[in-house]
Order: sequence, then structure tokens, then C-alpha cells
Amino acid sequence: MVLTGRAGLVALICVLPVAFAPWPAIAFAVLAGVLVVVVVVDATFAANTRRLRFTRSGDTAARLGQPVDAVLLVENPGGRRLKGAVRDAWPPSARAEPRSHPANIAAGQRVRLVTTLRPVRRGDQLSALVTARSVGPLGLAGRQNSHRVPWQIRILPPFLSRKHLPSRLAKLRELEGNTPVLIRGQGTEFDSLREYVIGDDVRSIDWRATARRADVVVRTWRPERDRRVVIVLDTGRTSAGRVGVDPTANDPSGWPRLDWSMDAALLLAALASRAGDHVDFLAHDRLSRAGLFNASRTELLAQLVEVMAPLEPALVESDARAMVAAVQRRVRRRALVVLLTDLNASALDDGLMTVLPQLSAKHEVLLAAVADPRVERLAAGRADAAEVYDAAAAERARNDRRSIASRLRRSGVDVVDAPPEELAPALADHYLAMKATGRL
Repeated sequence: MVLTGRAGLVALICVLPVAFAPWPAIAFAVLAGVLVVVVVVDATFAANTRRLRFTRSGDTAARLGQPVDAVLLVENPGGRRLKGAVRDAWPPSARAEPRSHPANIAAGQRVRLVTTLRPVRRGDQLSALVTARSVGPLGLAGRQNSHRVPWQIRILPPFLSRKHLPSRLAKLRELEGNTPVLIRGQGTEFDSLREYVIGDDVRSIDWRATARRADVVVRTWRPERDRRVVIVLDTGRTSAGRVGVDPTANDPSGWPRLDWSMDAALLLAALASRAGDHVDFLAHDRLSRAGLFNASRTELLAQLVEVMAPLEPALVESDARAMVAAVQRRVRRRALVVLLTDLNASALDDGLMTVLPQLSAKHEVLLAAVADPRVERLAAGRADAAEVYDAAAAERARNDRRSIASRLRRSGVDVVDAPPEELAPALADHYLAMKATGRL
């Protein structure tokens, strides 16, 4: 049984007769007894909330930043009209509106209640309890019960970098020869023969074809297709740091590095699949958290966002040796391995730097990292003593980052280090550059 504000108001009004009665104790006992009886009777005549039936429908997936409706069907099989409220509770990060629905459900009637979610976090949003409150005809008291009506909505990565895809696909078509720009490069596929023009690489001359013709003939090449690209997402502690601004909620604390890395991975996967390459995916810290291998090109993006959606940063140090071993077990042929991690000197020195040589000896390795734009802003401060100290610390952090990037490049690993909003297009451009120079 629950009491309403009206019951409290009536109790407050009853104080006046008690205050002016010649026998206050007797007046108090009589009025309290009457009020209790009225409240009990009112609650008795309220509709039974235990007998309500609930079913759910609606969407089971949505992209982060998009509203999604959770539909709750409430049926009143009892013999009394239910007047009150129904609350469909969700986690705070779901930003559910409205918090409760007014209910006026006749006996035997079914109503449809819609709760709109505006999630601020990626992942699985699980419904909490559905609480129904029925108020008696006098509005003093009622009945209340909670019901577990499970429902799950998976909030997918928003793929904000999709806007960069058309321009990168145009560059890809150039490389493939739709806009005829054919190249010569080691490891690329032979395309055709044509006459030599000034500026062509003399190494591309086909001497046998030249001997059969009066003109010098060169071979033209195109980027190879059907290569393998392995995207490895580091979900360790460094991926939890928030950088930039959260573009889906305008939150100045920023998105986690993990989400920015996911966005870059989606753009690269979309581009590589259009280029005819096979794309595999692995998320790893100490253990493999998720994987997607041998997916068809038509279903790749849909499966990739589904696999990425529930991933969360693990507040542990990543095991680089286990990560590399997982890649080597899965990938036998030479491939492009893209590591999405952070250029954190202490973490790399104790982890990846010791095992990267065995990976780069067999595969092309590209490390992509999200740079914190706040470091750049701090490095420019000179207004007072505090800002000077901040600038010195920021400059040291930048130097450490440049140093570790130089060491990686000397060991044969390509590095893409860019601010959050620029990482995805920078990674896509580097992939296209590798295609253009015949490294893929």
C-alpha cells in the first residue's frame, strides 16, 4: 500500500480539530482511526497492480546519438479501472523520457506506452523494473508493485567518419583505374601495356614487347586486390582516457579513446572492403574480447558494429605478447596489421616494443593512435607561471610521443598519430598511400 500527497494533506487538516478540541487525546485517536479506515478502504478499491500484464516491442538496436523508442504494452485483466501511473525504468545513461506515464486503463483494456531513450553511452541498455501504481477513488492511497519485463537495446557505434567515405572512395577509384591513373610498384597486379612516355620508370619497360614493336613499351600496374587487413583494437587501460569532445552529446569531457579508435576502424574497414580486401577484426587487452574473421564484404560493416557495440575499456595493462600471438594464430598469409592503441611510452616500452619485430617481420604493421588536443593547447600557454609549468609538462609529453613514434618507424612500423576528429581520415589516407605505392 502507498499513500499519496492528498493523504498527508488530510492528516494535516485533522490537526486543527485536535488543537481546538476540549479532549485532544480522544479527538486525535478518533480522527486517526477514521483516517486509517478511509485510507485502507480507498486502497482496497484501487485496481490490483499484481495482475497487470506487460509485453514489450520496438527497436532492439540504434546508433549512438539517435533517439530510440521502447514500447510497453500494459493490459489490465482485472475488474476495476486502474488510475495512477506506470514507470518504465532504464539506466541513467539511457536518458529515458518521460520518467513515468499517467495511466487510466479500463478493465480488460490494453494501452501502449512509449518511452524515448536518448543514450549517451554505447553498449547494451537493459531495462530495469516496471513499476505500476494504482490509486483508489478518493486519491488517498493505492497499491504499487514492480514487475521485471526484460528488454535489451544495443546502442551501436555512430560511425561519424562515414562522411569521409565518398572522397576516399573517389581516390580509390583513381588507383583502381576507373579514372585511369595506373602505377608501377612492387607487389602490385599487372594491368596492361602502353607506349613509353617521358617520366616513366625505366624499370617498367617490357623488353620482349618492345622487341616485337617499333616503340618502347612499358607495363602498367594496379593495386592488388584480395589482400588481408587485420584491425586490432587495444581495449586496455589506455583506451579509457577521454579526449576531444563527445560529438553525440556535446560533452567537453570527450569520448573514450576506444570510441575514437572504433570510428577510425569502421572507416578503414569500409574502404578496404570496397577495395576488394578481406578485413578481420580483433579486440584484445589481456584476453581477446571480440573477433570477426572471414566476414563477407556485403555484411562486414553490419557485423563489425554489432561486435564493437558491447566493448568497454578494461582497466588493466594490455598483454602485447598475447595480442601478437592471437594475430599470428589467425593470420598466416602476409597482411596489413593495423594496431589501434595509444603512443604511451611506458606501456609500449614494456609491451609492444618487445614483440613488434616478430610481427613486422611477417606483416606490414601500422600503428594508429589518438592524440589528446588538450596537450597542444597546454603547450601554447604562457600567460602566468602556472600556464608555463603546464606548457613545460605538455611539451615533454609531446617529445615523448614523438620519440616513441620515431623508434617505431625505425623498427619498420608505420605510425599515424592524429587528433580525435582527424584520426579516421588520416588512417584512410595512409591506407590509400600504401595502395598507391604498391606496399599492399
